[in-house]
Amino acid sequence: MGDIGWDLAKNEGIAGTGDNRYFDRDLYEKILRASESWKSQTEGINRAWLCWNVHDDWCWLQQKLIVEAGWTPIVGWDPSCSKCPPLVPGAIAIDFNADLGLPLLWSHLPLEFSFLWTEKLAFWHSDLILSRHKMEKVAKIFSNLTDNEVSAVFSYGGLKNLFQVKNHRYWELLGCTTQGASRDQFEKGAGWFRHIAYHMNAPKDEIEQRRRKDLSSEHGAGILYWKKHYKGQVHSISERWLKEEHFSVISIPNYIKASSKTEEMEINFNLDRIAQKFGISDLLIK
Repeated sequence: MGDIGWDLAKNEGIAGTGDNRYFDRDLYEKILRASESWKSQTEGINRAWLCWNVHDDWCWLQQKLIVEAGWTPIVGWDPSCSKCPPLVPGAIAIDFNADLGLPLLWSHLPLEFSFLWTEKLAFWHSDLILSRHKMEKVAKIFSNLTDNEVSAVFSYGGLKNLFQVKNHRYWELLGCTTQGASRDQFEKGAGWFRHIAYHMNAPKDEIEQRRRKDLSSEHGAGILYWKKHYKGQVHSISERWLKEEHFSVISIPNYIKASSKTEEMEINFNLDRIAQKFGISDLLIK
């Protein structure tokens, strides 16, 4: 999100947040056409890593980590709040909204339709920073994925939901998808978008609809459903393993909320100190 704030995501911008209830075939047709441009810009790249700009300095550090790990940053941004940030050498900027014209666009949309434009796509939250050691480890996991496989963070939704299976999901905090897996998820109506009962390809029979509506409505519930119901191959990343690296509302006590994610990152976290803690201060130099 960004300077226009959170309200847009609940109102006129909701279609761009990755919610199947507000996604229609007309938008899908636009994405089909737009993806031709995305594909041409990433031609020949076999290690693409989606880096979504919310804050220029954080995006810069993420790009540097991606390049060091031997991957190519694919930099996108939400048109409602930010623009193309400074790019590190080797990074590629894509305005995913150029042909869509949505008031709001989250990274979930290019992730959901990655099968249209790239063979393998790593991704992470804009507020996740890894040490070199952990970056090297996940990059190796992602590199070893074969087509039809996915790697993602498994989440119980907090300890209170440990035994509430319907609240479990895979989380787009960090992961990597492949073209075959992404296409299969779309065809079966079980991808990254919220509310998979309303997916355009979801079966309409009563039993299937009831089963899907009983799931978590959050992003990534469909990935867990794809694994369980369609025997999809998902390699889990521990949510606890990333606890110290994720800087969000769940990271610290007395988190101060603001009108936008950008403002909250400024208020609650000091990127210089974070980089120093992880031994990557040198990557902040522009």
